[in-house]
Amino acid sequence: MDLELTGKTAVVTGASRGIGLAIAETLSASGAHVVGAARTITRELEKATVATVSADLSSQDGATALVDTALEELGGIDILINNVGGGDSDRLTLGGFLDSSDDQWRHYLDINLFSAVWTTRAALPSLVDRRGAIVNISSINARLPAAGPVGYSEAKAALTAFGKRLSEEFGPQGVRVNTVSPGVVGTRIWRGSDRVGAKLAAAQGISQEELLAALPEQFGIASRRISEPEEVAALVTFLVSGKAANIVGADLVIDGGTLKTN
Repeated sequence: MDLELTGKTAVVTGASRGIGLAIAETLSASGAHVVGAARTITRELEKATVATVSADLSSQDGATALVDTALEELGGIDILINNVGGGDSDRLTLGGFLDSSDDQWRHYLDINLFSAVWTTRAALPSLVDRRGAIVNISSINARLPAAGPVGYSEAKAALTAFGKRLSEEFGPQGVRVNTVSPGVVGTRIWRGSDRVGAKLAAAQGISQEELLAALPEQFGIASRRISEPEEVAALVTFLVSGKAANIVGADLVIDGGTLKTN
């Protein structure tokens, strides 16, 4: 299937590994010219893109600098993927609301919500001019407020609402805005030795391998497995393609059947 992406220009945030890297690789394989942004530039990201930008997207200056560089490199932006998210494990606690600090709340809001606000604001003039597409990577946690560290689900819920607002305002101007909400995905968040998966395993007194094996049953995943980054990337690439020209304002879940209601 020709996705009509040859020659299109794209910016992908949080692109050094995991879902972001898979999106950058899939877009490039589909013929797009990709600029990838991350705090740490990996060799894999350099191979998948025409240019990379080292930027801290939890700051407005970092987000603006990314878009400025992308516009210089690409001449304009057709596609924006706001993928950066999650949070630094050393800045969170696994306790309840009364255990969470203002710093934790701000960190989750900055990296999961405001990064997308700042990057989108800077890129929108070009996206409007080119009748482009935006995909925000949210999470099923947006619908599961008690799941995950305090502040994370709330930030993802705000990101999902932000995408809907953008679709209403800019859809009539030809900019398609959609949200993709993954469930558990096999990235370093779960598989890394120093991230949330490792912390949860330690808190439960089990090994990380035992935690990962138990996740499908614990989360009620109907497919009995977690998703992989390449599967999320395939969905995102279809959404920004010419074959999805009238999908606007959607929140598409890819979670193996974790959520039991629409």
